[in-house]
Amino acid sequence: MPEQVPPPAANPEPPPNNRAKTFLWSLVLFVIALNAALVARSCRSLPGEASKLIEKTGKALADVASAFRTGTIRTEFTSYATTITNQQLLQFATLRQRETFTRSEETTTAFGYIPLPEVVVEARAPVEYTYHLDFNAPWNFVLKENIIHVFPPPIRFNKPAIDASEIAYEVKKGYLKTDEALENLKKSLTSLAVLKAKDNIPLVRETCRQQTTLFVENWLAKSFADGGRFTVKVHFSGEPLPIGVSTNHPSPLP
Repeated sequence: MPEQVPPPAANPEPPPNNRAKTFLWSLVLFVIALNAALVARSCRSLPGEASKLIEKTGKALADVASAFRTGTIRTEFTSYATTITNQQLLQFATLRQRETFTRSEETTTAFGYIPLPEVVVEARAPVEYTYHLDFNAPWNFVLKENIIHVFPPPIRFNKPAIDASEIAYEVKKGYLKTDEALENLKKSLTSLAVLKAKDNIPLVRETCRQQTTLFVENWLAKSFADGGRFTVKVHFSGEPLPIGVSTNHPSPLP
């Protein structure tokens, strides 16, 4: 009688290695599907962000010459400046100095013919001066031979900050009406500090030139595809213009 062979099992159990591979591939497919769902949901919920990204990408592809041809160079600069600094001013220097303010007052005569001595009073105090350029004021850009000549508005300053807690007053000369002279000096301290701030502008001009040059270079590099290949030169009002450059009639673009 022939030997009977048992029938094969209906669902043979896969070897251990095959089970591990099957589990691994299932996990990978699950992660891929989950990520795809999250990305799709993000795109639906943030259409504005996607449009901003597209806008930035398109902007980065623009070149400097196109901005000059379309007359948007000033608009692009102001938009960048106010976004980066979050204000309307480019503050480039702060001076802290201990100032001496002096006031002289002529006194009247006694009895109509006896001259009274002059009164001289003095105040010493720390003063802080902050200098800036206004982004909303007129800026002029001229492109000539791969050089962008920048003509910023005049250098301005904030109201000088006098440290009132450290003001020291002194009568330097005279003995009559000194209280009145000291009171007049106190009232004129702010105007005297403003005059000092104007006198300090030549001291900060080169710092302003350097900071403005760096700011414009960064703007060009970040806003235009070819912005990094241009040289920037900053000129202030009253300085001689470069040969062939006019702020009223920019040179033709290449």
